[in-house]
Amino acid sequence: MAKEIVVSGIRPTGFLHLGNYFGAMRNYVRMQEEYECYFFVADWHSLTTHPDTKELRNSVLRVLAENIAAGLDPEKVCLYAQSDVPEIAELFLLLNMLAYKGELEKTTTFKDKVRLQPDNVNAGLLTYPVLMSADILIHRAKYVPVGKDQEQHLEMARNFAQRFNHRYGELFPEPQAFNFGNQLLKVPSLDGAGKMSKSENQYATLYLADDDDLIRKKVMKAKTDSGPTEPNSSMPDYIQNLFQLMSLVSEDSTTQKFREDFDKPSIRYGDMKKQLAEDMVKFIAPIREKANAIRQDESFLSKLMKEGAERSRESASKTIELTRKAIGLKYF
Repeated sequence: MAKEIVVSGIRPTGFLHLGNYFGAMRNYVRMQEEYECYFFVADWHSLTTHPDTKELRNSVLRVLAENIAAGLDPEKVCLYAQSDVPEIAELFLLLNMLAYKGELEKTTTFKDKVRLQPDNVNAGLLTYPVLMSADILIHRAKYVPVGKDQEQHLEMARNFAQRFNHRYGELFPEPQAFNFGNQLLKVPSLDGAGKMSKSENQYATLYLADDDDLIRKKVMKAKTDSGPTEPNSSMPDYIQNLFQLMSLVSEDSTTQKFREDFDKPSIRYGDMKKQLAEDMVKFIAPIREKANAIRQDESFLSKLMKEGAERSRESASKTIELTRKAIGLKYF
């Protein structure tokens, strides 16, 4: 029986961090065992914010290396760069005929980007959800692992699929959010202000490429206070964040010990942060070292991307053929 299809992508902007790992990549590793997975580096999407493209190739290769180092198996999943699959661009063009200016202008991400970069409100920003829909529908995916900030885009992908099916006949499934029935984990930043980010608040974010000393330095600067003064005190958000981080990488008994110390209260945050720092080093170092080794092997990555593009295009070309036929764009 054919496996159900999962599609997801990540932009090659900034470095992957602990939030990417626990919020998405860990789920990808589970998905590859049960589903037909297409995971891509969204290099076209990255151009909407006009990064320095001199670094684009290096960023794409680094993202691929880090994903493999985190557990993705190129034999089990299709890994590719978005721009290596031109069929996505054709479907993007056709879906634009089903997208309306008003609905695109109302998307939360578009309004956020307009506020953040008022001098660069390009058409790519406006039609970002249409390209994302093409990324998904080109493989007729059933599931898409997305966070809260992308749920609106996924709803739009369902809308475009519905409109196409209504106008031209049933072709596209309506993709659903999927993360093994669990809410996506948001990994808190070290300063207690929001979540870890690829581009913002970099000293409060733990990147998979950070060296051991930098990890220790960042963790030791994490926000704390003088500690509770009474037994079973309520825990401030930024202290809860530290405990959440510890629960991700430390032994259960270690986390429990510091929780008991907090409740007594006899907790020493300096000791807690030293323990957390060492556990973070122990967790991140093997991923960093493996990613660095993979990144150095240019021939392996080139071969992987070529094979990924071929596998992805095999699926994408079938969809485009059916799409043209449904619309009536097949003349010979």
